[in-house]
Amino acid sequence: MEDLKGPHNIFRMIRMGATLERTGAMPVVLEAFDAPRPLRILARTLVWPFKWLGKRGDLELPPPARALSALGPAYIKFGQVLSTRPDLVGNDLALQLRILQDKLPPFPTSAAKRMVEEELGQPLEVIFDDFSEPVAAASIAQVHKARLRETGDTVAIKVLRPRIERAFQRDIDVFYFVANFIEVFSPGSRRLKPRDVIEHFEGVVKGELDLRLESASASEFAANTKDDAGFTLPKIIWEHSSRRVMTMSWAEGVPLGDNAAIDALGHNRDELGTRVLQLFLNHALRDGFFHADMHQGNLKVAPNGDIIAFDFGIMGHIDDYTRRVYAEILYGFIKRDYKRVAEVHFEAGYVPADRDVEEFARALRAVGEPIFGMDASRISMGKLLSYLFEVTERFGMETRTELILLQRTMVVVEGVARSLSPQLNIWDVAHPIVEDYIKNALGPRALMNDLVKTLRVVARFGPRLPNLVEKALAAQAASAVAPPPSRLGLKIATTAILSASCAGLAAYLLLS
Repeated sequence: MEDLKGPHNIFRMIRMGATLERTGAMPVVLEAFDAPRPLRILARTLVWPFKWLGKRGDLELPPPARALSALGPAYIKFGQVLSTRPDLVGNDLALQLRILQDKLPPFPTSAAKRMVEEELGQPLEVIFDDFSEPVAAASIAQVHKARLRETGDTVAIKVLRPRIERAFQRDIDVFYFVANFIEVFSPGSRRLKPRDVIEHFEGVVKGELDLRLESASASEFAANTKDDAGFTLPKIIWEHSSRRVMTMSWAEGVPLGDNAAIDALGHNRDELGTRVLQLFLNHALRDGFFHADMHQGNLKVAPNGDIIAFDFGIMGHIDDYTRRVYAEILYGFIKRDYKRVAEVHFEAGYVPADRDVEEFARALRAVGEPIFGMDASRISMGKLLSYLFEVTERFGMETRTELILLQRTMVVVEGVARSLSPQLNIWDVAHPIVEDYIKNALGPRALMNDLVKTLRVVARFGPRLPNLVEKALAAQAASAVAPPPSRLGLKIATTAILSASCAGLAAYLLLS
């Protein structure tokens, strides 16, 4: 079935290039990425005959936003990321793409009302008063303002776009087609696992298409961050939420990307930039659960200065071990301890064990030192990740799909922070958060917590452990000359080991 999609996807690829050309986005994009002149000529020469196949898009939008919004939701997501990185695409293109965050053309309010009634199973007027026209429209859903008839509270109602699931799947099919093409014609790229990357991306965004999952994510996120100073979330109203509709409390504020409005309200943009970056690092390292779509369209500043987060469709999760690895890599770069960064890569199995750790450390130094030599406004974690990728590629590191979302979000958040405070020193801001996590995650208290967790697991299987050990040793002994140890001996030995472990742990706890 997948092979039959090939011709359709070839056509869609051609139409993508034709749309960029027809909307006038092609030269803007090539210029923004500083493409060599021969490449610009070749790209436009190949696409020009098919220009008539391109979509025209919304003529009121600037060319890049016009092209991406015409191509579909997956392309819009890509544009949203680029809009936060003026250091990569230039201020002009970043400004043009920022309109993709929450100013897309809405779908009719009548369609939204029908969907709300179908999903909630009641006439609209029974639940809500003053159901407004769309107040924000994004790639996957739009938001309406209303008032609950029962309580009089003002709420925001998020409604999925009609047929958005089908449209997004078409884009995903093209991405898979491109990934297969790359793997066939560029064997060296297979270590990057392009199909795994697309599968990861597909899973994340499909979660965004079920608003019940988003509501659950918002609830968990609120529980984790309830004590974070200067950070608030709207409250989910579960009884008026479903798969395609989500109702939450209304939160008033100005967009985090509107610097003029922020200045007019007297907020300190340097402090806001620092806070948004430190909040993200805390959520990722402390909780292992973070907002993975933190562009300006999903963040506001409340009148009291709190940062308000919205849109919890894409959330990231990383386990304890991965958090420690990521923190140690960051901390090593902050301390310019490249040997330790290299060792962490080897200990985690990110780099093949047959490579030379000293040579890898020297390569990492070549990545870090030029960046630390820059002034604050030019220091970029995005550039560090880019250079680090080049080095790890040379040493045979495979793509870590579990880190893709974390790395992408780090780049986006850095862009948001830098847009608020261009002179922000990323390393100075990250240092206290990462250092505090290292102390808590790798110090004596963390070791004690690990031992307690291990003891709990052992205790859970304690009654069965002697028999499990006996069976394992018996199976091994069956293939050996020597007879297996006696059942009684195994139980005595296993019990002794457990007793010694418990005694050692108790002694450690008492001494600590």
